[in-house]
Amino acid sequence: MRCLTLAEELRRQGAECRFICRAHTGHLIEKIQQKGFQVYVLEDVNIKHKTIKTAKTSLMSTADEENQLFHADWLATTQLQDAQDCLAIMQQLQPDWLVVDHYALDKSWQQRLQPYYDKLMVIDDLGDREHIADLLVDQNYGSTTDKYKGLVPADCKVLAGTRFALLREEFAQWRDYSLKRRRNSQHNNSWVKNLLVTLGGVDPDNYTEQILHQLSHVNWSESLEVIVVMGATAPFLDRVMSKAATMPVHTIVKTNVSNMAELMSHADLAIGAAGSTTWERCCLGLPTIQIVIAENQRRIAEDLAQDNIVKLLNNANELPEALKDRKTWITPLANSAQLVTDGLGVKRVVDYMIKGYQL
Repeated sequence: MRCLTLAEELRRQGAECRFICRAHTGHLIEKIQQKGFQVYVLEDVNIKHKTIKTAKTSLMSTADEENQLFHADWLATTQLQDAQDCLAIMQQLQPDWLVVDHYALDKSWQQRLQPYYDKLMVIDDLGDREHIADLLVDQNYGSTTDKYKGLVPADCKVLAGTRFALLREEFAQWRDYSLKRRRNSQHNNSWVKNLLVTLGGVDPDNYTEQILHQLSHVNWSESLEVIVVMGATAPFLDRVMSKAATMPVHTIVKTNVSNMAELMSHADLAIGAAGSTTWERCCLGLPTIQIVIAENQRRIAEDLAQDNIVKLLNNANELPEALKDRKTWITPLANSAQLVTDGLGVKRVVDYMIKGYQL
C-alpha cells in the first residue's frame, strides 16, 4: 500500500510507474491494476521452508550470501532466484528509479539487478540488513539516520522519521477539518459518539470480534455508532458481521472502504492495530487505543505509548477498564498525535526523487 501511495504521487508529478509483484496468497495485484498501473506478475512458487534451505545450499556461491535474513521466508524463494525472475523485466524497463519494499531483500538481490536501473530507493524500518541504496526511507516514529550507519553507502540519502510517512493525499486534505473538529469538541472530551474499529484488512486472528465482545460490556450512550472496517476477503468477516448484529449499540461493518480519511476525521476514538495505519490516525489527530497484533510492531507501539500518543493495551480484555477513565486521556492523545506527521511525507520523498531537493 505504501508503494501504491508513492506511485500515485509520482504519477501526479509526471512519472510513469510499474510494479513487480509475486502472486502470494493475499496479493494486491488487482487493486494496483485498478489504480491504472501495469503489474508484472511473478509466479507464486510456494516453496516450503526446507526446500528453501536446500536451494540456498545449492544455488548460492557462498554460505552467507543470503545473510540469513530474519524475514527470509517471506520471499518464498532465494534472493538469487527472485532476482533471476525479475531480470528480463528489468532489462526491458531499465528504470530511472527502482523502489524496493521487502524485508527479505538486501544488497545481494540489489547487486544482481544493478546494471538495469539508474538509482535505487529502499523503503525499510527494520535496519537489520545492508543495502546499496541511493535513497532510503524509514517512516517510523523515532527513526534516525544513525540507524543505517554501516548498512548503506556513505553517499546514500536517508529520510528518517514520520515527517516522511507515505500517506495517501486524502489524509493531508482532511487534516484541517479533522483537527478543527476535535478542537471544537474538547469541552466535552469524554463524549464518544463515533467509534472506529480497524485491525487491518485481513485480521487473521480475529481481534475484531474480540474487541466487539468487550465493547458490548461497556456502558455507552444509546447514540454511539461503532464503525468496523475490514477487507472483503477477511477470513472472519461473517463472524464479525454476526457479532455486529447483536451489539447493544448501532454497529456497521464496512469492507474495502475508499474514504478512510473521511471515516477517521468523523471518528471520536479509534481502536486499531499498530503499523502504517498509525500514521494515518496521527495525521488526523484521532485518539487511538492501540493493540499490538504483530510482534515486530511492539517497539514502536511502546514508544508511542511512552510519549502519550496512543493508549496501548496488551489485549482486548483490557478495553472496558481503559474506557472507564477515557475523560482523562482522549484529548491529550489527540493533541500529541497530530504533531507526529502532517500527511505531506510522500510529497517530500517524491520531490527528492524527481528534483533532488535537500530535505
